[in-house]
Amino acid sequence: MPRTAAPTTLMSPVPRVADPDRRRTSASVVLRSVLEHGPVARSTIARVTGLSPASVTDHCARLTQLGLVRESAVPRRSGGVGRPHVPVELDDSRFVVGGVHVAVPYTTVALLDVRGRVLAERRLKHGRTDPFEVLARAADGLGALLAEAPGSRPLGVGVAAGGWVDRDSGTVVEHPLLGWRDVAVREVLGARTGLPVHVDGHARALVNAERLFGRARGSRSVLHLFVGNMVDAAFATHDEVHHGPRSQAGSIAHLPLGGGTEPCVCGRVGCLQVELSERTLCRRAREAGVVDGVNPMHVVAAAAAGDPVATGLLVERARMVGRAVGLLLDVLNPETVVVSEVGVLHREDCLAALREAVGPERAASVAPTSFPESVLAVAGGSVVLDVLYRDPLASSPKLN
Repeated sequence: MPRTAAPTTLMSPVPRVADPDRRRTSASVVLRSVLEHGPVARSTIARVTGLSPASVTDHCARLTQLGLVRESAVPRRSGGVGRPHVPVELDDSRFVVGGVHVAVPYTTVALLDVRGRVLAERRLKHGRTDPFEVLARAADGLGALLAEAPGSRPLGVGVAAGGWVDRDSGTVVEHPLLGWRDVAVREVLGARTGLPVHVDGHARALVNAERLFGRARGSRSVLHLFVGNMVDAAFATHDEVHHGPRSQAGSIAHLPLGGGTEPCVCGRVGCLQVELSERTLCRRAREAGVVDGVNPMHVVAAAAAGDPVATGLLVERARMVGRAVGLLLDVLNPETVVVSEVGVLHREDCLAALREAVGPERAASVAPTSFPESVLAVAGGSVVLDVLYRDPLASSPKLN
């Protein structure tokens, strides 16, 4: 008997994985599509994702039951004829997430909605940097913010910090400027808040924020450089952030920076972190008589008031940041580079100096963070929002 030809099978962009994983992956794709395109018709989601219309309808129903998606109030007609489409959009009225960012001088606590928008924010200045005291105050600060937002249901808490942060164990393995070592942040903060807690490095958190809510959405590869008291980098390609063993990827503190003059504790001169740290900026500003404290925003304020020395310090620092970006571009060659640095965020001359140091061929790929007014709050919140958008089916009633 003649053989019957096998039916032709269309290839789906959704990877062939086990059923539970497939459901999670498809739900994530649908929720991300609603975030990016909403209000959007289900037929459009099917077209842009490659999922079947039936699958999209099923996932929209599940996400609606979870309170993450809702039907838009205004139906849309397709070409003015036929039954109007009822588009779906993100439901940002039900849930919030807590964001915690632990910096050297203070901790930022915040509430964000599921679009990554900061709803409330406070800074808690450190008295001491004992980790249990810092985390207890952060938990109390989040509790106070939630008490002021009755009716908001918290999905979980995201914690971002500099240094070596192990995402899988929820531990700050080492933060030399705070003196932290092997601090079980997830365990401590989870016990204090009663909520699921997720922990990651702040550069990786901000890569996720840019992918989900910022200017790097749709980029095939993204590098984020965070320049504060700590200097860290993170790299994402094909929607995956590289962590490395025990999440050590992104540690660039001791990369040599050409033209650097600052001695480092490692015994060398011109290491990236000691050269670019906000501590170094403020020390130089004090030595020049520009400020008398340790707040880099005071240097920015002095430059805005016309102080040429303050301006010069900020521009030169931005130029050095540009050299660091050039080094990382040579190694990783990302499509998009995002920089969080105080001068670049607030001054066009600093951004211009950074781009000039990068070079004309690649300058257009470099931009400041999409969240200039709330970058630390967004960093903390994005740790848990990344978990939400990767596995929304685990999000009711709390993010597990």
